[in-house]
Amino acid sequence: MLNEVINYLNLSPGKIIVDATMGTGGHSKAILERILPGGRLIGIDRDEESLAVARQRLREFSDSCEFVHGNFIDIDTILKNLNIKKIDGILFDLGISSFQLEDPHRGFSFQYEGPLDMRLDKNSYISAYDLINNLNEEEISTMLWNFGQERWHNRIAHLLVKERERQPIATTLQLANIVVKSIPARFSRRYYRIHPATRTFQAVRIAVNRELETLEIAINKAIAILEKRTRICVISFHSLEDRIVKMSFRRASLEGIINIVTSKPQTPSQSEIETNPSSRSSKFRVAERL
Repeated sequence: MLNEVINYLNLSPGKIIVDATMGTGGHSKAILERILPGGRLIGIDRDEESLAVARQRLREFSDSCEFVHGNFIDIDTILKNLNIKKIDGILFDLGISSFQLEDPHRGFSFQYEGPLDMRLDKNSYISAYDLINNLNEEEISTMLWNFGQERWHNRIAHLLVKERERQPIATTLQLANIVVKSIPARFSRRYYRIHPATRTFQAVRIAVNRELETLEIAINKAIAILEKRTRICVISFHSLEDRIVKMSFRRASLEGIINIVTSKPQTPSQSEIETNPSSRSSKFRVAERL
């Protein structure tokens, strides 16, 4: 939703903008082209590999761009260290990038054989392997329901624990195959319009990276450092994220801190979905600092 992001951020030369999820720099490049001369972009990402790609992609803008390896929950500290007190806009794009999904070594996708990792930040201590092989059955079941809204969470958790008694669950395809085996055959095709392991992989990834825990805090911090009449834009990719964004905006609106610009979340056009199928589940919300 690049065009929507650019339009709603109200970009112009000289502004200071934060891309809180820089990734490989797609949004950042479009933003930089519109805030120069005189502007400054601070790009934050937990993934050092993505940042390295962004740094190379944006090398012509290096004098106007900061590349920060960090978590957006620390946005206040990051900006303080850069001697920035207020910003003119911020973007959160919460999706996992194709760059990450298509790397088998990262372990994000059930479509490729790879280690059961799923860490956005490779310096993190806990991986998907650790959770799947060490949590008890009840904890796994709760994780799959809370973070993936997986209907068959109990059955999947039970079979995971049973299977790991024979050997550790170490790869993405091992996990995906166990999930498929857990679902009654009469439901597997009728219930799932997507791959049956999608919700499990989502839940485990969210738990590994503590994504929902950090989101609300980061949104509140971001709103606090916005200049008046500037905007926060958030692209989410599943209902759990969108609910947090919606409720965070609603609370700030009731407190008279922001005005909600998008009364309902915007969704991608059919042409964008055809060009970029991974965007089909995205929802876009915008609020403006009062």
